[in-house]
Amino acid sequence: MRTPSRRRPRATLALAAAGTLLAPLLSGCWAGAGGTGSGGDAINVLMVNNPQMTELQKLTAAHFTKDTGIKVNFTVLPENDVRDKISQDFANQAGQYDVATLSNYEIPIYARNGWLHEMDTYVAKDPSYDEQDVLKPMRQSLTGDDGKLYGQPFYGESSFLMYRKDVFAAKGLTMPAHPTWRQVADLAAKADGARPGMRGICLRGLPGWGELMAPLTTVVNTFGGTWFDKDWRARLDSPAFEKATKFYVDLVRAHGESGAAQSGFAECLNNMTQGKVAMWYDATSAAGLLEAAGSPVRGKLGYAPAPVERTRSSGWLYTWAWGIQQSSRNPDKAWKFVSWASGKGYEQLVGETSGWSNVPAGKRASTYAHADYRKSAAAFQEMTRQAIESARPDDPGVQPRPAPGIQFVGIPEFTDLGTRVSQEISAAIAGRRSVEAALKTSQALAEKISKEYEGR
Repeated sequence: MRTPSRRRPRATLALAAAGTLLAPLLSGCWAGAGGTGSGGDAINVLMVNNPQMTELQKLTAAHFTKDTGIKVNFTVLPENDVRDKISQDFANQAGQYDVATLSNYEIPIYARNGWLHEMDTYVAKDPSYDEQDVLKPMRQSLTGDDGKLYGQPFYGESSFLMYRKDVFAAKGLTMPAHPTWRQVADLAAKADGARPGMRGICLRGLPGWGELMAPLTTVVNTFGGTWFDKDWRARLDSPAFEKATKFYVDLVRAHGESGAAQSGFAECLNNMTQGKVAMWYDATSAAGLLEAAGSPVRGKLGYAPAPVERTRSSGWLYTWAWGIQQSSRNPDKAWKFVSWASGKGYEQLVGETSGWSNVPAGKRASTYAHADYRKSAAAFQEMTRQAIESARPDDPGVQPRPAPGIQFVGIPEFTDLGTRVSQEISAAIAGRRSVEAALKTSQALAEKISKEYEGR
């Protein structure tokens, strides 16, 4: 995913910027070997508390530890908390954690700073892992500037549009095979109120660079906007960025979920599951939860590609992946855990014990060839794979970019910038300020970063 010809941020800048990421250490549920790191036949793993990860935690002792003799001490935290704690430990190379869940945003940055153990050596010695089975976009997104792998995906995702087929049929509505955002807005207006209390669409409005800004940035891209142009000039005050943001804010205010300014992925998932919204644009990984056994909307949903305006596609690319800390005292044992947790055998284990809809998919070609998975995920599996494989992290919009990323900008400063801008936009969704005022403040924030990068 990294292109050597691009002007990349210097490692020293990345390290300095990491200070903005290192918020005070938040309290967590540490269940491990204390603060001195792991040793002997144990490793320490720090991971996000997503459902797929907590399922892995339940299966580890009875399967991985039983087979290898390696005990795994887990620390499991919410996303914002886990990011803070990982950045603390890895930036300082404290070595308290051998393995951590990192995304394709962090891994290239961490690799550039020397915080991660490369994995090419292990892949070469472990042909059973079958690295070529990992989908190419995932491999590329976890590769450093030096061309080496620094992460292995646990699951991958893009984004698409989910909608209630039964509601559309009752209202005489038809979802286009490749919808535009204008068509989606029209459908949202017509589906609004289709059933008592039902709104037309759910879109994230909760502040956070990984919450509101993820879907909104894909809308900005396809409307022709960008955070920075190829020369690092901030462009949040451009007509295209303003048009996209105003469209998003107006749509969610007119036909979006109740309490939109405080709605993130979890809230939209709940709204869709409970039949409170007719459509939802978000992560492809949500489909497995919506189609799981016991879901009230199982079998009632249709899926369409991420809506577009000026680009051919607009879905994001994201993976929760495993990274091994460079200072780990147990890198070989850490690799054994990583290869187990991201391997074909683990997916088979989850399919057999928890059902194939719960498999952490989106990363391996073999998953999409497996008869049981294809049957269980028939409604969405092919569209998910197409969305992942059509994602263009190096060229997501209509103009050249100075750094890769679809729903983020691949620089260390984006976590702080994206979060602060999201607070401005969320305030506009809540009706506390205008989009114009929100973007004026946001442009000033982005210009400070421009000054650090211009001319490089």
